[in-house]
Amino acid sequence: MKNKSSTKEPARKTPNIAKPAAPWLVWLKLAALVVVPVGLLVGASYLWDFLWPSGAGARDRERTPPKLNAATPPGEAPAGMVWVPGGEFWMGANEDVFAENDSPDDLYGDARDVHKVYVDGFWMDKTEVTNAQFAKFVEATGYKTVAEKDPDPEMFPDVPKDKLKPFSLVFRRPQHERVALWAPEAFRQWWDVGYGACWKHPEGPASNIQGKDDHPVVHICYDDAVAYCKWAGKRLPTEAEWEFAARGGLDRKIYCWGDDQKPKGKWMCNAWQGKFPSENTKEDGFDGVAPVASYPANGYGLHDMPGNVWEWCADWYRADYYMDSPAKNPPGPKTGFHPREKGAPMRVMRGGSFLCSDNYCKRYIPAARREGETSSSGNHIGFRCVKDAK
Repeated sequence: MKNKSSTKEPARKTPNIAKPAAPWLVWLKLAALVVVPVGLLVGASYLWDFLWPSGAGARDRERTPPKLNAATPPGEAPAGMVWVPGGEFWMGANEDVFAENDSPDDLYGDARDVHKVYVDGFWMDKTEVTNAQFAKFVEATGYKTVAEKDPDPEMFPDVPKDKLKPFSLVFRRPQHERVALWAPEAFRQWWDVGYGACWKHPEGPASNIQGKDDHPVVHICYDDAVAYCKWAGKRLPTEAEWEFAARGGLDRKIYCWGDDQKPKGKWMCNAWQGKFPSENTKEDGFDGVAPVASYPANGYGLHDMPGNVWEWCADWYRADYYMDSPAKNPPGPKTGFHPREKGAPMRVMRGGSFLCSDNYCKRYIPAARREGETSSSGNHIGFRCVKDAK
């Protein structure tokens, strides 16, 4: 008898075929392949900076508010000075500054490495040194500025002897509107070799400073500023001290007074409005140098840190210094150098001047730097002093 079960056809098994994944799940897996490695790399970089910080010049990814020192001064303020408490701050130009730069030139390339810096507290002049203050120094010492002396022939080997007379640079507004701002040596279109121009005669021999005791002294070169500071028992600020003071306690703002260029429609410093160098609309109230303290003081009681006249700092200038500068009381590099001025000794200038415009030289912001040849002077260059706490 046949087994009936043997005549039955075996049950057919359903093949084990996986269903296609939903499209969203496929994209999620692909995204994970990209996001996870990138996240690991970013996390590792933060951990690296935390465990092995590489100095103030490293591009510190931390963006915590700086810690300021107590504002209480260490004693009675010296005449004409205010206490700058010191502490931490973020030094340099951030991305917001770049967005505000209307110039095709890279004005802030030497200040792009934003880094945290600490400075000790110090006293600082409320204003730029004035004509009246400098006159007292000259009367007491008989000092003659570099602009009042015959130029050194070795510094001007190609200049005829009859042209080697005392001089300083004087701004002259071009008579025509079409000015090639970005042409090589374009500055020759608006700078004049002013024979006889000096601090007593800011526009040339026919000018004087009568009635301008409260104007900042100009046509001051680096050595002139150092000489005055020594006489006054003071010194020039480091550029770290200068920038800390200029920010007035504000954290990473574009301007010394905040992020708004013209609060309530008002200019807060003496700069150039209009098309430099031919048209100045004088929205700030001045066409040239302004009396000191013509604008409100910043958070530390300092006037005219931005604009009016450039201010000398103690530091030698190097465009790459921020990339590896000390984190505490940076003194500046040991030597000065600028690729355009090979061989010429360069010091740092800060603050901009009445000639700084949005279409050419927007350097009236606290982060902006400029190099200055140590023996050069002009009718837009002055200084102010600082004094160490005892």
